[in-house]
Amino acid sequence: MEENEKVSMVVAIYKSEKFLDKLIKSIINQTYKNIEIILVDDGSPDNSGKICDEYAKKDGRIKVIHEENSGACAARNNGMKIATGEWLVIIDGDDWLELDYVDYMLRLVHETNSEMGMSTEIFTTRDRIQTEKDKIECWTSEYAAAQIILPYIAIGPWNKIYKTEMLRKHNLTFSRPWSGEGLYFSSFAAQYANHVGIGHRKVYNYRLNNTNSGLTHYNLKMGTNAAENIRYIKENLVIKTPFLINACNWHIWKNYNFTLFLIIATNSRKKNIELYKDCLKNNRKLFISANLKADLKLKTKIKNLIIGLFPVWYAKRSLKNQRKALKKDLME
Repeated sequence: MEENEKVSMVVAIYKSEKFLDKLIKSIINQTYKNIEIILVDDGSPDNSGKICDEYAKKDGRIKVIHEENSGACAARNNGMKIATGEWLVIIDGDDWLELDYVDYMLRLVHETNSEMGMSTEIFTTRDRIQTEKDKIECWTSEYAAAQIILPYIAIGPWNKIYKTEMLRKHNLTFSRPWSGEGLYFSSFAAQYANHVGIGHRKVYNYRLNNTNSGLTHYNLKMGTNAAENIRYIKENLVIKTPFLINACNWHIWKNYNFTLFLIIATNSRKKNIELYKDCLKNNRKLFISANLKADLKLKTKIKNLIIGLFPVWYAKRSLKNQRKALKKDLME
């Protein structure tokens, strides 16, 4: 692929010193060289900022922003403001990339003439098996957005590539509160795009064993903010079709169970007894309509039936399994 297009890579960084060398090396060693690397130090109290500055001295493609801690959303937005590339990707500060990540993402959008591209699959620290077969497809904006909302594709913004002009035309930023901001950004980008180039190869590595992340350090705000965000998404859909509305309704039902999980994980049932009861009530109330109308795979429907019948048991079982998996996850 000719390197006549610049790709801006925005990385929000906070307490990431343990993982930064691996991440930054995976970016600067990309097979596609015409990249702009924007590292946003979000007031990190560790040596993350110093590490970024050291790499900037060695590679002229790196720009470093140091700012007071304002959260990942503000950090990403500030990085996006100074991006000069025709294409933009978002990367989390504790993850890392396969060396052909940019090359592959550009293939997805160029072979399908799309304003957005994404892979349906990712590596994690617990899944190191590459997809056996890959084919590049072109999905409609409606279908791609639904697959993110349901979600059959990771909802984060990072296994995707966006046309910068498209994002700026629609003033799309991380303007929603954490968490659920990635779902908002990705699903709206898909709706605004002319269509979406799809691949299935794993080129992004998502870290599940960072003890500073929301995945391991449970916070009830994750559930309540996510509930607010999915309702906002539904109310402001660009493509208002039954297909997407049903996907949103399913995610709303799913979020009640996620919030219930977080109440149990934080051992805060007594403190949040009304919210706890509300989650149980809406799990029952919304179960049939949410799961019958959404475009779900049979395996998902069976799983959801178990959740609908035994929500507390399922949440406790999930917590136990997650803790067990984290203990075994020793990948650096």
